[in-house]
Parts: sequence; C-alpha cells; structure tokens
Amino acid sequence: MSDLSPISDHARQMAAQVEAFVREVIAPYEQDPRRDHHGAPTDELVYEMRAKARAAGVLTPHILPDGGHLNQRETAIVLIKSGLSPLGPLACNTMAPDEGNMYLLGHKASAEQKEHFLKPLVEGRARSAFFMTEPAEENGAGSDPGMMLTTCRRDGNHWVINGRKCFITGAEGASVGIVMAKDEAGGACMFLVDLPDPAIRIESVPNTIDSSMPGGHATVLIDNLRIPADQMLGEAGEGFKYAQIRLSPARLSHCMRWLGCCVRAHEIASDYACRRMAFGKPLIEHEGVGFMLAENLIDIKQAELMIDWCASVLDTGSLGTTESSMAKVAVSEALMRIADRCVQVMGGTGVSGATVVEQVFREVRAFRIYDGPTEVHKWSLAKKVKRDWRDRTANA
Repeated sequence: MSDLSPISDHARQMAAQVEAFVREVIAPYEQDPRRDHHGAPTDELVYEMRAKARAAGVLTPHILPDGGHLNQRETAIVLIKSGLSPLGPLACNTMAPDEGNMYLLGHKASAEQKEHFLKPLVEGRARSAFFMTEPAEENGAGSDPGMMLTTCRRDGNHWVINGRKCFITGAEGASVGIVMAKDEAGGACMFLVDLPDPAIRIESVPNTIDSSMPGGHATVLIDNLRIPADQMLGEAGEGFKYAQIRLSPARLSHCMRWLGCCVRAHEIASDYACRRMAFGKPLIEHEGVGFMLAENLIDIKQAELMIDWCASVLDTGSLGTTESSMAKVAVSEALMRIADRCVQVMGGTGVSGATVVEQVFREVRAFRIYDGPTEVHKWSLAKKVKRDWRDRTANA
C-alpha cells in the first residue's frame, strides 16, 4: 500500500463537500422539466446549477486553486461523489467531455492557449467538444482512430480542415472545440477552435439512449475551417499520442462518475426492497431479491477497487493503456449488472421515470460503448496476451 499515491485531507474534504452538495442541492433538480427535445438538460439548467456549485465551493473540484490537478486516486473519490446524480457532474463541472478536455489542455496547451481556451472551462463558464469520431457509413474513425478521414493542410499561417464528424458530445452549445484531423504526411493533428464557427455546421443531433449530456451527440460537417497555426495543440503529427494522454484518464473518469450513479441507484433499489411488501414480507427478505442486492454490493466494491488500482498506475506517470482498458471493461460491465438489478428489483417502478434508476440504466448501457466498446478493449488485451506469450517463448 505504501507505493500508492497519497490521498490528501483536502481531497477527502472536497469529496465530502461534493457528496453533500449533490445529494442536498442537485438531486432535487432531477425532476426539473428544463430539458431539450432529446431529454438532455438545457444550458439554462446547467449554468444555474453551476452558480450554486460555485457558491458552495465545489465547482471544478478536481482542479486546485493554483491550477494543479488532484492525482488520479484523489480525483476518483471526488468524481464518484459528483456522480451520485446524473446532474452532479454537470453542476460540479466534472462532466464529459469537459473534464477530459481540461486534462488534455492542462498537459499540452501553451500558456496563451490555456488563458483563452482552458480558463473559461475551469471556471465553468463554457462547455467544450472533442471532434474525433467519424460516420460509420463513410468508414471513418471510430474505435480505430487510424481510419481518420478528416484532413488538414497548411495554408500560410493557417491550417484548413475538411471532413465530417459524428457523435460529437456537446457540440451544440459548446464554446471550445478540439478538432482532430490527418495531415498530408498521415499524422494526426489537434486544433483548438472557438465555437460556434460557420465552417463547422451541425447536420443533426440524433436521439440516443442516454440523455445526461447537454448538446447531445451531434453529426457535424467541417467545411474549409481555417485555423491560425498558433491554435494547433502541441506539435504537428502528434495527435494520436495526445489522444492517448487524454483517453486513458477520461475513460477512467467515466468509470468514476457512473459508479457514483450506480451507488445511488442501489440505494434507491435497496430502500424500495426494504419498504415494499409482497407475499407477507418485505421484498428484501425474498432470496431472489436479497441476493441481487448482495451481488450489487460485491460489484460496487470490485468496481471501486478497479478504479483505484488503475488510478494508482496513472499516478506513476504511465499512460496506463492496458490498465485503463481492463478497468473500462470490468467497471462498465459491473455497472451494467448493478443498474439492471436495480431495475429488476423495483419492477414497474424501475422502468418508470419515478426515480433516477431508469435513467441510470440507460446511461450505463451507453457507457459500455463509448470510450471504446467492451469488445474492442478485450481485443486489445488479447493482442497483449499474444505479445507477452511471444516475448516469453522468444526468451525461453
């Protein structure tokens, strides 16, 4: 245990403050009708909640006053608490994709870029979008970023970008964009852009099973977008490397937030099972129900430990690609089981909008796909098994 990165008193206190804020102030907003036609919270609702988070001292709680970042183990205990409501990450500014984008900009943006693009995100005054995924019908980048079709070419002191992107979370209403494109040498580049921009046109925002993220998951056309050269993030051709810097912590922070949601769903289902009578006794006393809730406790603890383990690896400075794949699979599948059991325990009430359990089920189902489907991560891990075997046999 001595090799683990420390968890400071500040982080523990912040986690407690976030938990109290989300439970007492934000959970009541879950029935607030201010939603768009996709069911996602409107920006009016988001910024109202953020004003309350700012007043409570829990806005962007994973970023320290001096601009530093909590270590990953500390981030975990804070983000899990922010996830106790699907609205909690929006209110506390720990939501995707902003949390991952802030992490990336904090590591790779220049001082000028941080002042212009990162500062309003940290202050909770803006939302952002990460433009990487491309339409499947065009055989563009998805789980395999190397298939990227969006292009960028140098034109004097600017870069010109063309392509289409899809499932761009939060694009509608975002003020900051990170656009990923391939250069003429086949390398990837990342660019920072102020939004909205007339060269980035939202073609559609499809209805999806999840509804927690403002702006939905848009399909956009990028048509001769001109970006000043000084708005390139880092160096040309290094975009795939930068994506890895962002993606491992970002997929782990998804695990953190949704674990918080599933803890809350389990609490609701447990309360229901202890109060609801059937066949002469509370549901919890029927083995079929009680065992499901017992299995939830096991999955919750295993998910918590998996997150903590992966976070400790990231805190060593490792990219943690293998570890984050393992955590993403283990946690997302465990959370799906937890959410499904909660719905089952609550019966008809579980599939209704009477509680947040139904939404948690939908959100966690989507989580098994984004940030890499379970099967892609397993495939990647299987390749590692083969590599390790080859290395062992070669050295035997």
